[in-house]
Amino acid sequence: MSAPAPRTVLAFDYGLRRIGVAVGNTLTGTAEPLLTLAAQDGEPDWPALSRCISQWQPAVVVVGVPYNEGGKSDRLALAAQGFAARLGERYSFEVHLVDERLSSRAAESDLRERRQSGAKTRRVRRGEVDREAARLLLLQWLRAAPAGRPG
Repeated sequence: MSAPAPRTVLAFDYGLRRIGVAVGNTLTGTAEPLLTLAAQDGEPDWPALSRCISQWQPAVVVVGVPYNEGGKSDRLALAAQGFAARLGERYSFEVHLVDERLSSRAAESDLRERRQSGAKTRRVRRGEVDREAARLLLLQWLRAAPAGRPG
């Protein structure tokens, strides 16, 4: 039996003002920060999002949902779930939800450490944190299942 074909995956760190995007691959299990999309009161820039989808042609998308510490949904988590549902409806692909409670904090911490070590020369910007958070939640999703994860 041959190994599953590699699949491109896009991950979204949903926010009311910005949506971080990362791209990854199921074969390599790697993820890279990609871009930050603008959002207005939680409504994404759909034309920019469509261009991203068209360029990367993902087989699957992953959306981070910021559950509260008790694992329950609050306003932002419900908005992220609604965004995930609209993605699936608009583009007709599989959408997986990932608990991303701490991804933004971890992303900010990682970026600040890179700056302090000299690996990053510019100050940490919000859009970078969103992209890095998307990368971290995509890695979390990729590592949660066997290589070549089925759709």
